[in-house]
Amino acid sequence: MAIERAREWLAKFGLDGRILEFDTSSATVELAAQAVGVAPELIAKSLSFNTPDGPIVIVAAGDARVSNQAYRAQFGCRARMIPVDDVEELIGHAVGGVCPFGVNEGVRVYLDESLRRFETVYPAAGTASSCVRLSLPELELTASKDWVAVTTY
Repeated sequence: MAIERAREWLAKFGLDGRILEFDTSSATVELAAQAVGVAPELIAKSLSFNTPDGPIVIVAAGDARVSNQAYRAQFGCRARMIPVDDVEELIGHAVGGVCPFGVNEGVRVYLDESLRRFETVYPAAGTASSCVRLSLPELELTASKDWVAVTTY
């Protein structure tokens, strides 16, 4: 189960107790914001892309949109999201629960600069009804230290 993968990953850092599980869906930015009771921009959405070097996940603020020009400048290719039916197989989590924790081996995770506006963000935790409350240093510790600037907001 994907939430267990995320929980095991976060446990390595002593943060598995921060996972929030809901009786309702948190599969979209809007639904997650309602479930948590925060502004949508505080939801750290995980976007899955195919690149010539393999699948990647970019974690961005809930109000951010990928800039094709910035993405191409960063990765040297067009932004091509992974088809919905392939996300779970390639990333390790299904759409709605994609997160940067416990992803498949070889999946590179990047944090987008849009997140730097906030002290605390809420990425998903492996299912369409979960998230985890993390500070930016905790997100860097658990997900990636690689920052990119590929969005506008």
